[in-house]
Amino acid sequence: MVDAFIFTVDASQAGERIDRFLCDRIPEMTRSAVQKIMEDGAVQIGGIAVTKNYKLRAGDKILVQIPQNKELDVLPQNIPLDIRYEDDDLLVVNKPKGMVVHPAPGNPDGTLVNALLYHCKGSLSGINGVIRPGIVHRIDKDTSGLLIVAKNDFAHLALAEQIAGHSFSREYQTVVYGRFQTDSGTVDAPIGRHPTDRKKMAVTQKNSKNAVTHFFVTHTYRDFTHLRVQLETGRTHQIRVHMAYIGHPVAGDPVYGPKKVITSLGGQCLHAGHIGFKHPRTRQRIEIDSELPAYFTSFLRGLQDE
Repeated sequence: MVDAFIFTVDASQAGERIDRFLCDRIPEMTRSAVQKIMEDGAVQIGGIAVTKNYKLRAGDKILVQIPQNKELDVLPQNIPLDIRYEDDDLLVVNKPKGMVVHPAPGNPDGTLVNALLYHCKGSLSGINGVIRPGIVHRIDKDTSGLLIVAKNDFAHLALAEQIAGHSFSREYQTVVYGRFQTDSGTVDAPIGRHPTDRKKMAVTQKNSKNAVTHFFVTHTYRDFTHLRVQLETGRTHQIRVHMAYIGHPVAGDPVYGPKKVITSLGGQCLHAGHIGFKHPRTRQRIEIDSELPAYFTSFLRGLQDE
């Protein structure tokens, strides 16, 4: 099985390298991945395979055929879970820092999905396939906090609709570099794939999606600020990208922070501390909170001592 894409080059894109062109239009693929399938003859113009340094011409019709990866075998594993709410339709898990949400090459097991398959005895929504059963939204490996999981497709669709309609509330706590001149603010800046580093996201106008983040100052320290952050949208790495964009990167962030990263935090100081939603079946509003984890409170104590 293959996924096929067809692109037509217009005059404004003429002269661009084909590998860069395809990376911008298939954001889930890195540039090296595009170049690899090109080596295998999977990218053709006029029925002829082209190389990575081919320069586009106006009117070119590009056929891209991406072989589908064989899906990993995802097995249930008896991994303890911190469950904050559960019923027949859904559950809310308090994910620890360092736990990957779903299996992927390099992380085939030990993930939240492996633990959920064991806990729920396989009763999870199937909308996102066998790799991400039940996963309605995700948080990064080194972000701690609350994550909602759907046990059936009815709940999954209803929750996804709330996220799309911005009625699903998500609030994070974070510590960022620097001090703010105001007590609150909003970052409204589109996010897309980084133009040169395909493993990162960035504020960009090119092939991006709108992204809105609201922040509120909780406490100011000498060189850092403790914030509450509310998401209006849910883009990949949204808080980390937006905070770095306004000059206040998240403490401990090895990707978007300063080169001299705070390694003692073990990744970004970011905790999903609150979610609120309407129950998909009862339509009752549910609000769930998670206390700050030890790594976060320990860092705050160190800042207070300074």
